[in-house]
Parts: sequence; C-alpha cells; structure tokens
Amino acid sequence: MANFILHSGPTGALTSPMLGVLFLSGIGLLSPQISASEQYDAEGLTLEAAVSTARQRDPWLVGNQHTQTALEAMSIVAGELPDPKMSVAVANLPTDTGDFGQEAMTQFKVGVSQMFPRGDSLAIRKRQLELTAGQYPHQREDRKAKISVIVGQLWLDTYKAQESIALIERDRALFEQLTDVVQASYSSAFGRTRQQDIVRAQLELTRLEDRLTQLNQQQETLQQRLAEWLYGYAPDHYEGIDGPSPALHLARQLPDIKLLFPQLYTSRPPVSSQVIFEHMASHPAVKAIDNRIRASRAGVELSKQKYKPEWSVNASYGYRADDPLGDERADLFSVGISFDLPIFTGRRQDKEVESAVSEAEAVKTAKWLLLRKLMASFATEKARLLRLNQRQELYQSRLLPQMHDQAEASLTAYTNDDGDFAEAVRARIAELNAEIEALDIEVERQKTIVQLNYLFAAGADEVMGTGHPVGDVK
Repeated sequence: MANFILHSGPTGALTSPMLGVLFLSGIGLLSPQISASEQYDAEGLTLEAAVSTARQRDPWLVGNQHTQTALEAMSIVAGELPDPKMSVAVANLPTDTGDFGQEAMTQFKVGVSQMFPRGDSLAIRKRQLELTAGQYPHQREDRKAKISVIVGQLWLDTYKAQESIALIERDRALFEQLTDVVQASYSSAFGRTRQQDIVRAQLELTRLEDRLTQLNQQQETLQQRLAEWLYGYAPDHYEGIDGPSPALHLARQLPDIKLLFPQLYTSRPPVSSQVIFEHMASHPAVKAIDNRIRASRAGVELSKQKYKPEWSVNASYGYRADDPLGDERADLFSVGISFDLPIFTGRRQDKEVESAVSEAEAVKTAKWLLLRKLMASFATEKARLLRLNQRQELYQSRLLPQMHDQAEASLTAYTNDDGDFAEAVRARIAELNAEIEALDIEVERQKTIVQLNYLFAAGADEVMGTGHPVGDVK
C-alpha cells in the first residue's frame, strides 16, 4: 500500500484530518491495481459448464437424430422389392344361369404378380438415402460447434458486464467516502476545498450510478439470452420445464481459450489460401454438404435407370368345375411377363436426368458458397484478433501503468496543495475507464478466438480448444 505525506497548507495547518485519514487508509486512489476477480472467489457458472449444458438440452439435436433414424429406416425399405400382388376372381361366369359348371371357360382364378423396378434403382435409391442420412451426424456436430460459439460469446458478454459492475462498485465506495471527506473538509475551517469540488465529487458519483444502472440492464438482458440455451428439454409437456435461475451468477475466472493452429496467424510469409482451404475442408458443415453432393450424384444415377424397362412377372391358377355330364375338366395355369418400353425419352427420361444433374450442380455451389464464407470470416476475424493482441499488449505494458501513475501523481499533487481536485478525480475516472477497456479487450479476444476456432474445428470440442492439438499447421 502506498504511503502518503500530508504537507502544510498555505496557512501552515495541515489539510483536513479526515482527508488525511482517507488517504492514509489507501482505499484505492494510489493503491496497487486489483482485478475484480480478486474481491471474492465464489463459485459460479463456468464457460465450459454453460456450453455443455446448452448442448445437452438442445431440442434441435434430438429432432435431427430422429430425422436421421427415419431416413436410415427408409433406406432399408427402399432396398426391398415391392410386395407381390395377389388377385382372386371368378372368370367367364354365364349370365343366363350363373351355373359355375355350365361353360368350359368358367373358372375360379387365383393369381400372383411381382414387379421388378428398373435396373439397379433399388440399390441406388437405398444408397442415396444412406448418403442423405449420413449428413445428419455432421449437422449435429456443426450445431454443437455453433452452440459453443453462441453460448460462449453470450457467457463472455455477460462476464464482461458482471466484471465491469464489480470494477465500478469498487470505485463507487471510494467516491462515496471521498464525497463525505470533501464535504467535511469544506465545512471545516481548514483546507482549501471549494464548493465546486463538492459538486464535482457528487457529479462523478452520480455518473457512476448511471453507468451501474446501464451495466445492470445489460447484464440482466444477457443473462436472459444465455438462460434461453440452458432450459431443459421436455418433449411431452411444457409445464415445469427445468431452467436456470433468473439471475445467473458466472464464475469470476476468465477462461484462456486456446487458439487452434496458431501458426496460421503468425507464419511469415502468410500461409497460402490452399492450406486454409484444406483445414476448412474437414469442417462438419462442409462434410455435411459433401454427403449431400454424393447423394445428389446417386440421384443422377437413379434418374438414368429410367431408360431401362420395369419388369413384372405374373402367374395364375384357374380351377374349373366338372361339365354338365360329370366329366372332369382340366384346371388351367398361366404365367407371363410384362414390361414397359421407354422409347420416347426426349421429353421424359432425358429431362429427368437433366433435372437431377442440375440439382447436383446446385448442391456443389452451396459448398463453394460455404467455403467462401468461411474463408472470408477467417480473414476478418484474423485481422480483428491481431489488432486486439496489439491493443492488449499496449494496455498491459504501457497504458494501464501510465494511467495508474497519472492518478497517483494527480492525487499526490492535490494532497500537497499543489494540484486541482477536479484533475485528481478525472485521473481516477480515466484509470477506471482504462481498466474496463482492458477487460473489454480481453473478452473480445476470447470471443474472436472462439469464432476463429469454429472455422477450423473438425469437432465441436475443438471450438473451446479442448478437443484437438493446437500445434503446428499441417
């Protein structure tokens, strides 16, 4: 704690004794900087716990799993032959008498037929559905990664509001005591405190109150947005759904999220776009589109099967009654095949193939649009991260110490009757603003790292830097 020496004023008397006690107590104007997290170590919701809970309670993941299960079941159905058809009929019954044995052509007929789809359409359709279902695990992994980004950034924003409030609360107590001391000094016969010093101290205290109100509003809003992702999932009812408490209390420790492939940002010369592309090719969202592309190619093969005929085999057995004289008639058995003739293909099969090819090409464009978006996001977020790193270094190495020295010098000058009270207050407010700005920079760095990790994450756990090595570029 810094020591203070009170010098005599112009009249030879010391400045206000209460002011001296305040300064000698070292309540903060010249004390070493302390972070808000050092004030207490109460347990709270950690970033990892928030992300994990949000993933476990996301209904979208459950619905996506059901959709995959449905498609996998349909792929089994699609690979099977259609059910045979059976027919039962009485044929050639005479209308004059209705006698079953009167005419030789009358018979009781039972038949069965089996249809065989065109070419390899069954196997291709089954493979197409399997490929379509194969995109859903990648979609879920991408969804989990996006949850990590969204919930992670909400947590960090809420943390920033929480810690900013803690920093201001720390200084508000100081300004409250300072206001009391200045008023007492002004009321006494000693010291050189002026009325405008009292007004200035009260004004700064009021401004701190306003900042706290704004930050509390921001914190409450962010808490509710974060709580949206933490509610429980109850598929059968909507009463009593488990959810977080109205006021979420976050852990006081800011996590240090590791950056995936740090050499992508520090390599000289810069890595080529081909290297970045190769990393992004393993992204879950890209893999999901790759499955869609393969499924669309299977769709092209399926449409080409329309050039082949569709076959049907049928067989029937006809029972005939004895003739009117009692002689036995032979029963009848029939068998045959039928097939269509895909001859006129210009306005049918050709157009179906053309449509399937265009759909496949459209899916390819979706992949390139996604990759272009990811690479553009990388360039933007990389530039942002590098500048935030520069600002963090500037604040930690120079700006914060200089702000602290300025506040100390201003207060020392004031206590020695050689400075202005307003200047001492401005210096302390500037130091507080610098501390909050430094907190904002660190939080924005972590948010940017989360966003960058998402771009290169092959799995959801890698977004938080816990699921993949963060070493050299491959």
